[in-house]
Amino acid sequence: MKKVAVIGGGTMGNGICHVFAMNGTSVNLIEMNQELADKALATIEKNLDRMVKKEKIDSAQKVETLENIETHTNTVEGVKDVDLVVEAVPENFELKKKVFGDVDKAAPDQAILASNTSSISITKLATTTSRPEQFIGMHFFNPVPVMKLVEIVRGLDTNQETVDTIEETAKLLNKNPVEVADYPGFVSNRVLMPMINEAIYCVYEGVAEPEDVDSVMKLGMAHPMGPLRLADFIGLDVCLDILNVLYEGFKDPKYRPCPLLVKMVDAGKLGDKTGEGFYEH
Repeated sequence: MKKVAVIGGGTMGNGICHVFAMNGTSVNLIEMNQELADKALATIEKNLDRMVKKEKIDSAQKVETLENIETHTNTVEGVKDVDLVVEAVPENFELKKKVFGDVDKAAPDQAILASNTSSISITKLATTTSRPEQFIGMHFFNPVPVMKLVEIVRGLDTNQETVDTIEETAKLLNKNPVEVADYPGFVSNRVLMPMINEAIYCVYEGVAEPEDVDSVMKLGMAHPMGPLRLADFIGLDVCLDILNVLYEGFKDPKYRPCPLLVKMVDAGKLGDKTGEGFYEH
């Protein structure tokens, strides 16, 4: 991959830009406006500074990484000469459908289209394009520069060449690709979100306070972060979106979002991003 476009510069998007650029790939970072693009670049620079301080990279590598990133506010311009497009916009099918509709028309015919979705069907997203055989899920984990896993999700029509190319690309980013089938939540969130939801039920039903629920999981199950602290870190709105996808996809009541989660999202208490969730930040 000589050139990659990443659409969305939020938590996941700027992390994906970071790892591609740090590994020598030219990256077009596409955002809705220049202010958001500049904010994403500032986050990348801050994270690179942290890596320099920890002596994981040197100052020259930081400069080279930033020089590999070019910002765009026009999708057509941003994808016209790339080998791969990675979409990292919020978990909303209609939004992703619009993004991929625009990308499909403007990206080169040979370009692979990938989604960083954490739960939406890759097969369904692929139908919004004219190239379902070149469409794939490339699910990174937060924080992207640190976490080693990339879930590679094959849609119904994804061809083997696309799978092989994306797995090799992930390895070149020093990630460990794991191929999974296209079912709601894939593996990661199909296992993780019911645990987070059950932890929220423990608070909702008065079984224990958030700190105590997290202490049990950290001290008893050796989890590095408790499920409620993790929910705040992910974003309670994102957790709710994923649970709704699981609930609608499987029609199984075990995935029904806890009413407390719904209420907190309605109240705008989304976790780290708003300063308040199960904890104050």
